[in-house]
Amino acid sequence: LVSFALGTDTAGSGRVPAGCNNIVGLKPTRGAISAAGVVPACRSLDCVSIFASTAEDAWNVYQTAHGYDAADAYSRHPAPSLHAPAGRFRCGVPAASQLDFCGDAEAARMFALGLALIERAGGDIVEVDYTPFRETAALLYQGPWVAERLAAIRGFFGAHQNEMHPVTRAIIGGGAAVSAVDAFEALYRLQDLKRQAAMEMRDIDVLVLPTAP
Repeated sequence: LVSFALGTDTAGSGRVPAGCNNIVGLKPTRGAISAAGVVPACRSLDCVSIFASTAEDAWNVYQTAHGYDAADAYSRHPAPSLHAPAGRFRCGVPAASQLDFCGDAEAARMFALGLALIERAGGDIVEVDYTPFRETAALLYQGPWVAERLAAIRGFFGAHQNEMHPVTRAIIGGGAAVSAVDAFEALYRLQDLKRQAAMEMRDIDVLVLPTAP
């Protein structure tokens, strides 16, 4: 019905729905597209994302939309670039023991087919340790960032929590129990995981992962 649409992405909302609907979801680097006016989930992590029919369309929309906006405290001057190796390229995938398809055999088959297509296109498959990436994802859902979700709607939550869906209320309300000590400890752990992830990315050109089984 449309050429493209905009969404938001904190932990996958701009990519998982795309994958389930046979379209492309592009999550820009945080701050590359202004989030001014967006009701935040986690303001320090949120990105305005792009839905499109093709990767080329998504990239063209990004090229138009990116830029610094003084109205967004997290906005920055991006330096968009695509670096495609001239010849063969190294494609990182999680070690076989770390792949989890939740029992979905068809998803596992399709991922293997995708890797075969990558090899045919000139990619060399290289196993990487997915542990730091998985632990980072767990921090977002099980760590103190739930408190940021409460901070985003604190006034609304205080006035209307009894009108909210019980599951949503329970998740967001749990942020009130997070301490500043918890937050700092998680930030230190996140920095450690960033360093580990960077080491895994050092010798590959692209990281390919299964998304939603």
